[in-house]
Amino acid sequence: MVNISTPAVDLRRASDRFATDIGWLDSSHCFSFGQHYDPGNTHFGLLMVSNDDVVAPGAGFETHPHRDMEIVTWVLEGQLVHQDSEGNTGVLYPGLAQRMSAGTGILHSEKNDSWRITGDPEHVEPVHFIQMWVVPDTARIAPSYEQLDITEDLSRGGFVTVASGLAKHDDHRAIRIQNRHAGLLAARLSAGEALELPAAPFVHLYVAEGQIALEGAGVLATGDSARITASDGRRVSAAGGSAEILVWEMHAALG
Repeated sequence: MVNISTPAVDLRRASDRFATDIGWLDSSHCFSFGQHYDPGNTHFGLLMVSNDDVVAPGAGFETHPHRDMEIVTWVLEGQLVHQDSEGNTGVLYPGLAQRMSAGTGILHSEKNDSWRITGDPEHVEPVHFIQMWVVPDTARIAPSYEQLDITEDLSRGGFVTVASGLAKHDDHRAIRIQNRHAGLLAARLSAGEALELPAAPFVHLYVAEGQIALEGAGVLATGDSARITASDGRRVSAAGGSAEILVWEMHAALG
């Protein structure tokens, strides 16, 4: 059992992640996913999936089902087209917060239709995104979808609450997830900028771009992560240039 009273940092390097490369998809997984099963690495806190995906132009995930999961997608480069069985459609791009609650069951697809979006068949580019899953508080809720552009908030600096069910984020979160113990923060740090991580029993820090220095742990590069137990508000700063980080603050864990 994890001792959540003693601060601890477990660094996971990008090179240590499970990888899936099937031509149209280049994906790296922080936790067990698909055929990559490790009974000792199924989740951290409430976070069950954190996949770093690059999808080639004209390709993507065909219609497939999900159930009882809060799915948050964060695009780093390019554009991703979402469609689901509830009639929701959207084009995801950097700075857009997006959440899909699968609830009782939902079908959706995610495609890199960059040439369709621009109307120019010569304009094609990969789409790079992070997809993260947490369990909901209550099973079998009604499926739902939400998205909001938070580019302007990100440009002001500091942490921005992307998606959260925490009561303390009620007044300033971008979108809501159906878990009252978890919240996702994002920050685009300028060179040398420093921030304080939230104090919580479980904090998952992911370096989406650039390099950062984590107080007491050293330098983390793109794709590296830190699983922080009994987070005590240690500082994180951009190292050697700008950086983008994603931070899950969690006040409970899966049993």
